[in-house]
Amino acid sequence: MTMPPRLRKFVLTLHVATSVGWLGAVVAYIALDITAVSSGEVHVSRAAYLMMNVTVWYAIVPLALASVVIGTVNALGTTWGLVRHYWVLAKLMLTIFATVILLVETRTVCALADVAASGADPRQLPGSLPHSIGGMVLLLVILALSVYKPRGMTRYGWRRQQKTRVPAE
Repeated sequence: MTMPPRLRKFVLTLHVATSVGWLGAVVAYIALDITAVSSGEVHVSRAAYLMMNVTVWYAIVPLALASVVIGTVNALGTTWGLVRHYWVLAKLMLTIFATVILLVETRTVCALADVAASGADPRQLPGSLPHSIGGMVLLLVILALSVYKPRGMTRYGWRRQQKTRVPAE
Protein backbone atom coordinates (compact mmCIF):
# COMPACT_ATOMS: atom_id res chain seq x y z
CA MET A 1 0.00 0.00 0.00
CA THR A 2 1.50 3.34 -0.99
CA MET A 3 0.90 6.57 0.88
CA PRO A 4 -0.80 9.55 -0.75
CA PRO A 5 1.77 12.05 -2.11
CA ARG A 6 1.41 14.63 0.70
CA LEU A 7 1.77 12.04 3.43
CA ARG A 8 4.67 10.39 1.60
CA LYS A 9 6.52 13.72 1.36
CA PHE A 10 5.84 14.46 5.03
CA VAL A 11 7.15 11.05 6.13
CA LEU A 12 10.17 11.39 3.82
CA THR A 13 10.91 14.81 5.31
CA LEU A 14 10.74 13.38 8.83
CA HIS A 15 13.02 10.51 7.80
CA VAL A 16 15.62 12.80 6.26
CA ALA A 17 15.47 15.14 9.27
CA THR A 18 15.95 12.35 11.83
CA SER A 19 18.65 10.62 9.82
CA VAL A 20 20.66 13.77 9.13
CA GLY A 21 20.07 14.86 12.73
CA TRP A 22 21.50 11.55 13.92
CA LEU A 23 24.61 12.07 11.80
CA GLY A 24 24.99 15.65 13.04
CA ALA A 25 24.60 14.60 16.67
CA VAL A 26 27.33 11.99 16.17
CA VAL A 27 29.64 14.67 14.75
CA ALA A 28 28.98 16.82 17.84
CA TYR A 29 29.62 13.79 20.06
CA ILE A 30 32.95 13.15 18.32
CA ALA A 31 33.98 16.77 18.99
CA LEU A 32 33.16 16.27 22.68
CA ASP A 33 34.98 12.92 22.74
CA ILE A 34 38.13 14.47 21.25
CA THR A 35 37.91 17.33 23.75
CA ALA A 36 37.44 14.92 26.66
CA VAL A 37 40.52 12.82 25.88
CA SER A 38 42.82 15.62 24.69
CA SER A 39 42.13 18.47 27.09
CA GLY A 40 44.84 19.20 29.59
CA GLU A 41 42.38 20.86 31.94
CA VAL A 42 40.39 18.74 34.40
CA HIS A 43 37.25 20.88 34.32
CA VAL A 44 37.13 20.88 30.48
CA SER A 45 37.60 17.12 30.29
CA ARG A 46 34.97 16.55 33.01
CA ALA A 47 32.46 18.81 31.26
CA ALA A 48 33.05 17.08 27.93
CA TYR A 49 32.39 13.63 29.42
CA LEU A 50 29.21 14.88 31.07
CA MET A 51 28.01 16.48 27.83
CA MET A 52 28.78 13.26 25.92
CA ASN A 53 26.28 11.50 28.16
CA VAL A 54 23.67 14.22 27.62
CA THR A 55 24.24 14.17 23.85
CA VAL A 56 23.85 10.39 23.69
CA TRP A 57 20.66 10.23 25.73
CA TYR A 58 18.87 13.35 24.54
CA ALA A 59 19.98 13.56 20.90
CA ILE A 60 21.63 10.47 19.45
CA VAL A 61 19.44 7.69 20.91
CA PRO A 62 16.09 9.43 20.20
CA LEU A 63 17.17 10.32 16.65
CA ALA A 64 18.42 6.78 16.01
CA LEU A 65 15.19 5.20 17.20
CA ALA A 66 13.09 7.72 15.27
CA SER A 67 15.15 7.10 12.15
CA VAL A 68 14.54 3.35 12.35
CA VAL A 69 10.79 3.71 12.90
CA ILE A 70 10.18 6.51 10.39
CA GLY A 71 12.45 4.87 7.80
CA THR A 72 10.48 1.64 8.09
CA VAL A 73 7.18 3.49 7.70
CA ASN A 74 8.62 5.37 4.73
CA ALA A 75 9.76 2.17 3.01
CA LEU A 76 6.48 0.37 3.63
CA GLY A 77 4.49 3.29 2.29
CA THR A 78 6.36 3.72 -0.99
CA THR A 79 6.89 1.66 -4.11
CA TRP A 80 10.44 0.91 -2.96
CA GLY A 81 9.09 -1.39 -0.26
CA LEU A 82 11.04 -2.68 2.71
CA VAL A 83 12.44 -5.89 1.21
CA ARG A 84 12.04 -5.44 -2.55
CA HIS A 85 15.40 -3.80 -3.23
CA TYR A 86 18.76 -4.80 -1.80
CA TRP A 87 19.75 -1.19 -1.05
CA VAL A 88 16.64 -0.62 1.11
CA LEU A 89 17.16 -3.91 2.91
CA ALA A 90 20.85 -3.09 3.44
CA LYS A 91 19.93 0.32 4.83
CA LEU A 92 17.48 -1.27 7.23
CA MET A 93 19.93 -3.90 8.45
CA LEU A 94 22.79 -1.39 8.83
CA THR A 95 20.53 1.07 10.66
CA ILE A 96 19.32 -1.61 13.07
CA PHE A 97 22.92 -2.76 13.60
CA ALA A 98 24.07 0.81 14.29
CA THR A 99 21.19 1.35 16.70
CA VAL A 100 21.90 -1.86 18.64
CA ILE A 101 25.61 -1.02 18.93
CA LEU A 102 24.66 2.49 20.04
CA LEU A 103 22.37 1.15 22.76
CA VAL A 104 25.12 -1.21 23.98
CA GLU A 105 27.68 1.61 23.92
CA THR A 106 25.47 3.87 26.07
CA ARG A 107 26.57 1.87 29.13
CA THR A 108 30.18 2.85 28.46
CA VAL A 109 29.25 6.50 27.97
CA CYS A 110 27.29 6.48 31.24
CA ALA A 111 30.20 4.87 33.08
CA LEU A 112 32.63 7.47 31.71
CA ALA A 113 30.29 10.29 32.76
CA ASP A 114 29.87 8.77 36.24
CA VAL A 115 33.64 8.59 36.76
CA ALA A 116 34.05 12.15 35.48
CA ALA A 117 31.31 13.39 37.84
CA SER A 118 32.74 11.53 40.83
CA GLY A 119 35.58 13.98 41.26
CA ALA A 120 38.28 11.66 39.91
CA ASP A 121 40.65 13.03 37.27
CA PRO A 122 38.82 12.35 33.98
CA ARG A 123 41.90 13.03 31.85
CA GLN A 124 42.95 9.40 32.21
CA LEU A 125 39.66 7.98 30.87
CA PRO A 126 39.81 6.24 27.49
CA GLY A 127 36.95 7.94 25.66
CA SER A 128 34.90 6.17 23.01
CA LEU A 129 36.36 7.54 19.79
CA PRO A 130 36.65 4.22 17.87
CA HIS A 131 32.93 3.54 18.32
CA SER A 132 32.03 7.12 17.48
CA ILE A 133 34.03 7.16 14.27
CA GLY A 134 32.79 3.70 13.34
CA GLY A 135 29.21 4.87 13.86
CA MET A 136 29.78 7.92 11.72
CA VAL A 137 31.29 5.84 8.90
CA LEU A 138 28.34 3.45 9.06
CA LEU A 139 25.87 6.36 8.89
CA LEU A 140 27.74 7.75 5.88
CA VAL A 141 27.48 4.36 4.14
CA ILE A 142 23.73 4.35 4.81
CA LEU A 143 23.52 7.89 3.44
CA ALA A 144 25.41 6.85 0.29
CA LEU A 145 22.99 3.95 -0.23
CA SER A 146 20.11 6.43 -0.03
CA VAL A 147 21.64 8.72 -2.62
CA TYR A 148 23.03 6.19 -5.11
CA LYS A 149 20.32 3.51 -4.77
CA PRO A 150 22.33 0.65 -6.29
CA ARG A 151 20.33 -1.55 -8.61
CA GLY A 152 19.27 -5.01 -7.65
CA MET A 153 16.03 -6.51 -6.48
CA THR A 154 15.64 -9.20 -3.89
CA ARG A 155 13.95 -12.46 -4.90
CA TYR A 156 10.79 -11.23 -3.23
CA GLY A 157 10.94 -7.93 -5.12
CA TRP A 158 11.59 -9.70 -8.41
CA ARG A 159 8.61 -12.04 -7.89
CA ARG A 160 6.36 -9.09 -7.00
CA GLN A 161 7.48 -7.28 -10.13
CA GLN A 162 6.79 -10.32 -12.29
CA LYS A 163 3.27 -10.65 -10.87
CA THR A 164 2.43 -7.08 -11.82
CA ARG A 165 3.81 -7.55 -15.36
CA VAL A 166 1.80 -10.66 -16.19
CA PRO A 167 -0.76 -9.60 -18.81
CA ALA A 168 -4.39 -10.35 -18.04
CA GLU A 169 -5.99 -12.92 -20.33
